Amino acid sequence: MTIAQRRIVTTVMFCHFIASFAALGMPPFFALILSESLHNSNAYLAGWFYVVPTFFTALASPWWGAFADRIGKKVSLLRAQLGLSASFLLAGYSNSTGLFFLALALQGILGGTFAASNAYLATLSSGPALTRNLTLMQGSARAALVVAPAVLGLFAASVSPIKLYRYLALLPLAAALLLWLLPEPSKTADNGKPSKNTCASLPLLSANSVYLLQFAFVFATVATYPYFIPYAQGLASVTVELAGLLFGLPNLLYLVTAGILTRAFGQQASPAALAWLFALVAASLFAQAGTQSLAGLILWRALMGLAMTGCFIALHALVAALVHESNAGRTFGRLESGSKWGAVAAGLAAGVIVEGFGPHTPFLLGAGIMTVAAVWLAIANFCRRCIENT
Repeated sequence: MTIAQRRIVTTVMFCHFIASFAALGMPPFFALILSESLHNSNAYLAGWFYVVPTFFTALASPWWGAFADRIGKKVSLLRAQLGLSASFLLAGYSNSTGLFFLALALQGILGGTFAASNAYLATLSSGPALTRNLTLMQGSARAALVVAPAVLGLFAASVSPIKLYRYLALLPLAAALLLWLLPEPSKTADNGKPSKNTCASLPLLSANSVYLLQFAFVFATVATYPYFIPYAQGLASVTVELAGLLFGLPNLLYLVTAGILTRAFGQQASPAALAWLFALVAASLFAQAGTQSLAGLILWRALMGLAMTGCFIALHALVAALVHESNAGRTFGRLESGSKWGAVAAGLAAGVIVEGFGPHTPFLLGAGIMTVAAVWLAIANFCRRCIENT
């Protein structure tokens, strides 16, 4: 990539980070918004509202992806940032539960900055370079997830949480202005096709297979999120602060190790490598369900973080092998939709099994899903190689 292209990539990632800052940082304050600003005492609504943007993003992403391929990747990215700004502004001036729900729904329908940003980046790079860019984009989302709640918590002490949305609406608006200054994307020298060294040794999977693997991976990891902190507090000597730190440990490890692990898993797409990484995620989830000590929980959360990072990179390599300029919008739109559906399904499934079987069961559910995915990948890879050798 040229220096100019690197600057564009950096700008896109920064704009995604500041837009994600509000989208990922405000949900922990939904309970306060409902009780203090909207005068609604129904605590369960905080959990329902948490998945509203996710649900509507899952519905809208494929449509917006097709829009990007028809109209243009830059136009679609500007549309997503401006859509977030409008929805945040509406949320900031909401005076009823219904209006706040509408604002969150519009956030999901009009947003989609992650998929739009990835589609734009696919016009600048391909193959291993695109894999690195996708990994960096995932890092910007993880950084926002780690930083935003803590920073917004400081402001929430002096400003009503719902009013924070009014100021946060300026972030995606500023991002849109920065992105508007970027050049219109043009075809790369290789026309967006994967590099030869990526395709030569690659046992490619179909696009639908990659979408399903992404769904399974998101489902398995997100299923543990809603109940991790109370589960960790059930172990001896685990305070709520420490439980929160352990919750974020996999995301912190992603930020620290993604650059190093990209060299190992991002140079070429490999279903075999992804199968082993899925198996490691399964092992870490199974071990977390059975651990009885703080030291054990720390160890298995760390393994989960490293394996999760490798999975993201391996999936990015598979996506980079599939995508080209003409289908980038549809590809990333469907991937984003699959991820969101996985998160919604995981939350619903976790709630059902925890109610009946206890807080350790989401880990077992995730481990089972990852085991099935790993076995399927191993069999598919074996069959592919057998066909090649005949």
